[in-house]
Amino acid sequence: MRLAALMLGMLSGAQAQARATVWIIPPPFDDGKNLRALFENPAEWAQTRRRIDGIGYADHWLNSQFSDAELRTWLPQIARWHLKFGLEVGALKPWGLTGDQAFAADRKKWDRFIADGAHLDEIAMDEPLAFARMRLRQSIEFAAEQTARFVTLVRQNYPAAKVGDIEPYPGIPSSETLQFIDEVQARLRGQGLRGLDFVRLDVDWMHFRPGDPIGQAGWQGVKQVEAECHRRGVKFSLVYWAADFPAQQRAGNATQTTWENGIMYEGSQYASVGGAPDEMMIESWLDTPDRAVPETEGGTFTRSVLDFTAQFAPGAGTGQ
Repeated sequence: MRLAALMLGMLSGAQAQARATVWIIPPPFDDGKNLRALFENPAEWAQTRRRIDGIGYADHWLNSQFSDAELRTWLPQIARWHLKFGLEVGALKPWGLTGDQAFAADRKKWDRFIADGAHLDEIAMDEPLAFARMRLRQSIEFAAEQTARFVTLVRQNYPAAKVGDIEPYPGIPSSETLQFIDEVQARLRGQGLRGLDFVRLDVDWMHFRPGDPIGQAGWQGVKQVEAECHRRGVKFSLVYWAADFPAQQRAGNATQTTWENGIMYEGSQYASVGGAPDEMMIESWLDTPDRAVPETEGGTFTRSVLDFTAQFAPGAGTGQ
């Protein structure tokens, strides 16, 4: 079934998504060994760099895993590769229960990175609506108010950075996500500020269930969110990851190719419903792939990116 779906989506996916930008976030486990490998072994993923547009990482992992000496060497290299640099950040988290609190904690990390030579191109807020609804048991209005406050502070202090929101699907109903986005946009525009630049869905496709009132729409539901974002003038971003890996790992069936099979499956499934995100984020927060390089060997993170972009984003890439 997976092979048939993959072949179905390849041609249409390659054509429809030729203009998407592609970002990568390697897995952060083992003290960031995968990100470190990218910087220490640039020759081992040179072709992959030409197929992507940006490198991202969670700000708390970047802050805790690497020294200033390392970051001063590596972060300026991103721009020399003609790539953009992005961060996943907390706008509502246990350590920041309001937009102001979260921003005050975050900016210390960002300023460190900038002092070490980073150019901060993109800031992606890690699921503020989901945190407010599922952890704080707060309203959509509360989440929108605090998120808009966080974005306001980002706009005032880091005006060149694009800012967007990440939310889970189908864990949060798309109707709530869209209502949240509308309320955030209204608050920002009411202050004369630019609204969100993008909305990114983190899709757990293992939880698509026929008859489930939240998950039954499946990939077609994701496509509807894409269309609604475009109708609102907001770019749509999609996380590509192996949602089946945890189950495969628990069952003892995970192999070095499970990760790549998973992202290729997601690519084919979304292309098969006409999905064409503006931004494709190939991202792992799992303990896989085990190695980042070389791109010439199967099972590495960069090889999976190279194979994925060849099929689903052949026109992407600004890197060197």
